[in-house]
Amino acid sequence: KEWACHLDLHETTDSDKTEFRPAKAAEGGSTYKDGIIPDGFYLVGDSEDPQLDFLQAVIDGVEKVTHIAPEKVICGESVAKEGIILFPTKSLGLCGSLSLGLCRGITGGTYATTTEVYPDSPKATGEICNEAQVAAIVAALDFVLATQTEDIPRFYPIGTPGKPWSDDERNQWKESRKYHRSYKEEVLDKLDKLKSNDALEVVQYGALSHNPGRYPLFAVKSKQWEDAKPTLLVTGGVHGYETSGVQGALLFLETQAAKYTEQVNILVAPCISPWAYEHIERWNADLKDPNRSFKKGNETEESAALISYIDSLNVKEWACHLDLHETTDSDKTEFRPAKAAEGGSTYKDGIIPDGFYLV
Repeated sequence: KEWACHLDLHETTDSDKTEFRPAKAAEGGSTYKDGIIPDGFYLVGDSEDPQLDFLQAVIDGVEKVTHIAPEKVICGESVAKEGIILFPTKSLGLCGSLSLGLCRGITGGTYATTTEVYPDSPKATGEICNEAQVAAIVAALDFVLATQTEDIPRFYPIGTPGKPWSDDERNQWKESRKYHRSYKEEVLDKLDKLKSNDALEVVQYGALSHNPGRYPLFAVKSKQWEDAKPTLLVTGGVHGYETSGVQGALLFLETQAAKYTEQVNILVAPCISPWAYEHIERWNADLKDPNRSFKKGNETEESAALISYIDSLNVKEWACHLDLHETTDSDKTEFRPAKAAEGGSTYKDGIIPDGFYLV
């Protein structure tokens, strides 16, 4: 429906004076008049819609890579600003302009310009000119994205609305997280009590590398494990902030699991993401969602450890897997806004279902 931007990339070489301009004059039966080739990068804009802020942003970006044409008059036109000339491109039919036939007009883009580099300049090389064209594209993209995000309201305290987080902003998020509850007291101590259960055994299958002493990873499995039995897997705390997934899995182990161990192999991983449990977060400490990482090649530490342990059990067929989750109001006030902010998208409020449901 609408092209946001069109850059038509050009260059002028000395062969313009020795071949192309003379050939054009000869073909048309006119005389050839020698001209000056601007010594540096410049842009051609539309005098009917100058967009000087856009053009200047491109010039500023390219100037970091190569020099800008210093001439005051380029192609017979006085420069509007250094390195910028304006033509009525829409009436000329340039590619960036429909009426002039110029390529820059083919799209009718909101922002459009023609770039020109001069690889035969003693101050430039072909490689520098290639980099200048890339710099022009990047500067144009940055300008267009900035204009599109100016109207996005701030909905999260970290980052700039509409722009993905930088490494510094990701670190800012991590450093601002607060400890709220004890993994040891609320999970590990309960697992210790289960070690005396005649029907169950507690198995450590890993630890989080950033603090292995604080965040060991445990599962509980039935002692009477037999290949002939159907096998049940229960996982909780994939999203650490979802309390009932963790505590519900532990309560099942404490009150119900032993009743079924003669008929069923039971494996329960009650708190897959313990850092997130303590900090009441959806993400792990690396700003990754463990529940989007149970695919080989895209694992987090949390998912990779569990996948490796499950593989080691050599279960041919799992009869049942329940993954225990919950949604809280903090999804709307913290976790969904944080996700949108981190990805540079807008936040759209949603509805939280009022009750239990299954996926």
